[in-house]
Amino acid sequence: MSKIWEANYSFTSNNVRPSPIREMLAVIKQPGMISFAGGMPAPEVFPIEKFYEGAHVLKDDGANLLQYGRTEGYPPLKEFLAGWTAPRMGREVSLEEMLITTGSQQALDLVSWAMIDRGDTVITENPTYLAALTAFYNHGANFIGIPVDQEGMQVDLIPEALERASKEGRKVKFIYTIVNFHNPAGATMSVERRKKLVEISRKYNIPVFEDDPYGYVRYDGEHLPSVFSYDDEGGVLYAGSFSKILSPGTRIGWVTGDKEIIRKMTVFKQATDLCSSTITQALVAEYCHKGYLDEHLPVIIDNYRVKRDAMEESFKKHLAPRGVSWVKPEGGFFYWLHFPNLTTDDLFKKAIDKKVAFVTGDPFCIKESDGKHYARLCYTFPTPEIIEEGVKRIAEAIDELTLSAKA
Repeated sequence: MSKIWEANYSFTSNNVRPSPIREMLAVIKQPGMISFAGGMPAPEVFPIEKFYEGAHVLKDDGANLLQYGRTEGYPPLKEFLAGWTAPRMGREVSLEEMLITTGSQQALDLVSWAMIDRGDTVITENPTYLAALTAFYNHGANFIGIPVDQEGMQVDLIPEALERASKEGRKVKFIYTIVNFHNPAGATMSVERRKKLVEISRKYNIPVFEDDPYGYVRYDGEHLPSVFSYDDEGGVLYAGSFSKILSPGTRIGWVTGDKEIIRKMTVFKQATDLCSSTITQALVAEYCHKGYLDEHLPVIIDNYRVKRDAMEESFKKHLAPRGVSWVKPEGGFFYWLHFPNLTTDDLFKKAIDKKVAFVTGDPFCIKESDGKHYARLCYTFPTPEIIEEGVKRIAEAIDELTLSAKA
């Protein structure tokens, strides 16, 4: 390492938290490796031909699309989203209440710029999305974790946490929640808890960040109203993404909320990337306006439902007899498994030897020790046959660890 750089790093740079999944890429890409690690969509469901149809927009409006675009986002795309999301949002939001982002991950960064001072506190589920923890942490946040059960965040525990934080002099800036098909826990927050969360937000004057990248990928049951839809006072910020319903390569997300917070985030986006790719936004808008998004969602859902069910059956066959438990997700990408009799760090090492990878539970938890008996597995990318083989290998790894522990 060059000393000239080392001597001049920022405090944030010296304390930055990398993504454990990104750090694992070299391991995951080994020949013959079965990966349940990254939350990757299946490439066979990418709508390549229909997306390509929109390429004519470059000929039609290339002079504008190849120019710098509006930081707020491409108006035709925002207009589509305002109408398309209205049933979930409870109303059609105005364009001033929406910001197009470079993936929903950017929304996490922008809200951090707008809300977090070093030493502030964010309330999250425990476990929660590790890249959200990374984004908030890198902006200087501390965390209070609220446990998750099969109905999502146990919101009844939030008031006590807020009261305790106030007594300790901690400043809580917002509550972060993934309400649908939680990453990693797979749970969906009940309607009763969604309403209760809004009540708590109002009572304590603490806003809510509702992250919903998986909400439209539902396999069972009915879609639930967003937390945003229960709030008429502007206290909820809602983030969505095309990564799971079209393609992560588009890098297009959106965030909806009160005009004031949207404006703050827009100003920070001006300094971050000026604007998200106007060309990509135009291609996505064209795809959506032609009705292809609504046509294609059932294709995605049918593909992933088969894989979820295949993983469920493999778990029942190979892991349940070995004491492993889980909650069956109604949608989304992930299972969250509990291994009560061993640590998943040990299991991961043994599994890698058998050419199968997953993500251990510790990076998803506020205190890493909370996740030592848990693991997240993604089912959307591999085929059902590969899922069966991968789960079988995990079971073999469990057996070998159990035998060595008895020896």
